[in-house]
Amino acid sequence: MRMRGGAIAGVFVLLLPIFFASLFSHASPTILKDLNAPKFRHSRLAKSALLRQTSNEEQSELWTPLAHQGWKPCTESDGASTVPEKSEGYVQVFLDGGLNQQRMGICDAVVVAKILNATLVIPQLEVNPVWQDSSSFMDIFDVDHFINVLKDDVSIVKELPDEFSWSTREYYGTAIRPTRIKTAPVHASANWYLENVSPVLQSYGIAAIAPFSHRLTFDNMPKYLQHLRCKVNFQALAFVPHVRHLGDALINRLRNPPSEGNMVSNNYLREVTDLKPKQGAGKFAVLHLRFDKDMAAHSACDFGGGKAENLALAKYRQVIWGGRVINSQFTDEELRSQGRCPLTPEEVGLLLAALGFDNSTRLYLASHKVYGGERRISALRNLFPLMEDKKSLASSEERALIKGKASLLAAVDYYVGMHSDIFVSASPGNMHNAMVGHRTYNNMKTIRPNMALLGQLFLNKTLTWPEFQESVVEGHKNRQGQIRLRKPKQSLYTYPAPDCMCQA
Repeated sequence: MRMRGGAIAGVFVLLLPIFFASLFSHASPTILKDLNAPKFRHSRLAKSALLRQTSNEEQSELWTPLAHQGWKPCTESDGASTVPEKSEGYVQVFLDGGLNQQRMGICDAVVVAKILNATLVIPQLEVNPVWQDSSSFMDIFDVDHFINVLKDDVSIVKELPDEFSWSTREYYGTAIRPTRIKTAPVHASANWYLENVSPVLQSYGIAAIAPFSHRLTFDNMPKYLQHLRCKVNFQALAFVPHVRHLGDALINRLRNPPSEGNMVSNNYLREVTDLKPKQGAGKFAVLHLRFDKDMAAHSACDFGGGKAENLALAKYRQVIWGGRVINSQFTDEELRSQGRCPLTPEEVGLLLAALGFDNSTRLYLASHKVYGGERRISALRNLFPLMEDKKSLASSEERALIKGKASLLAAVDYYVGMHSDIFVSASPGNMHNAMVGHRTYNNMKTIRPNMALLGQLFLNKTLTWPEFQESVVEGHKNRQGQIRLRKPKQSLYTYPAPDCMCQA
C-alpha cells in the first residue's frame, strides 16, 4: 500500500502543471507566460509508467551483459607500422567542434602523418564557438600516454622546434600562406595527401592542414592504416588523471550509494525506500540526454512549449545559422514519424520505463545543458528518482578542475559512460557515435533508440501502456549493442567491425 501511495503521489505531481494551466486559463498575460512552460505531452502513458511493475526475471535479462558475439578487438601492428628513419617534415592540424569530433580528428591526424612519413605536432584544439572552451589537447588527454602508445607507429612531438615557431594559428589567419593546405576535400584519399601535401613538406619542411575535420576517407584504405586509426581511438587516447579520478569516484558512488545514516551531504545518492532488492542492485545506466537548445532549434520540431517557444527557436535558428538552417517544410507529425525529432526527457523516460528500467534504477545523466531546464527534466525524474549527475554526486571542490570547461565535463561523462552497465543515447550525434563505437569494440550493452518507431508511437494518443510497451520492447530487440558491420562511407569510429575487430 505504501508503494502504491507513493506512485499516486507521483502521478499527482506529474499532472499538477496541467491542472494549474486549466485553472488559470483566463489569467493575466504575465501569469500565462509563467505557465507557458513545457507541458507533459504524454500524461496517459506517464501515469501508467509510474504504476509499472517489473519482475525479477525481466530485471535480470535487462542487466545481463551482452553475450560474446564472435568478434574481439584487433589492432595489431604489422610490418608497415614502423616509424621511418627520416621524417619528411612536420604536420600540424587545427581541430574544431566538440570533444568527440576533435577525438576523431586526432585519430585521422595520426594516420595522415603516417601516410606522409611525417612528424605529427600534437593537434591544436580550436576554441569552441558555442561552449567557449579553450581547453588544449594536454588539458584533456594524457599526452605522454598518447605518445608512448604510438611511439612505434608515428613520430609525435608536443611542440614545434624553434625554427618553425612562427607556424601558428594566428599566422595562418592573417594571409594566404604556402605552408597551409586548406583545400583538402571531405573524405580525401591517402593518395590525395601524397600528391598535394608531400610537395609542401619537401619544400618547406612543414605543412598545416586546416580545416581538417572529416578530411580522411574511411574506404579503400590499407589495413594497417585502419588498424592505426583504431589503435589511436581505443588505446592511445586516455583522459588526464584528474578526469579519470573524478570519474572513478562517481562510478563508485553510483555502484555503492551510502545508506541514509551515512550520507555526507544532500549531494550524495538518495535512497528510494520501501523497495525490495532488485536484480540491478549495484549496477547503473548512463543516459546521454542530447536535448540542448541547438538540437531543439536545428530540428524544427514542436516540443510542447507553445507558440512562444516555436517563435523563439525559429529566431534562434536565424541568429545562429543565418538562414543556412531554414524552418522545416514538413509538419511536426511528418518529422516525428520520420524519426527526425530529438526525444524530450519525458519521452526518454517512457522509453526506459517500457524497456524495463524501474524506479530503483540508478541513472546517471550525461548532458551539458538541457533545453527547458528542470521543468523538462522533472518528468524523467518522476520516473527515475535515483537520477544523478556530476553536480549531485560530487562536491564543488571535487569539480573545481572541470568547472566551466565543456570538453572536460564531456570527458568525465564519456569516462563514466564507458564504465556503465548500460549506456543509452537519446538522440544521434557525435557523443552517440563515439560511445556506440567504443562500447561495441568492448562488447558492452548500448541501447540505440528507434527514433522513427518512437515518433510514430508518441503520435498515437490512444495507445495503451501495454501496447506501447510491447511495441517498444519488440522494436529494440536488436538495438542493444549487437555487432553491425561497417558499410561503405560509414565511420569506423561508430562501426568498428571489421576494421578494428577480428572474428574470434
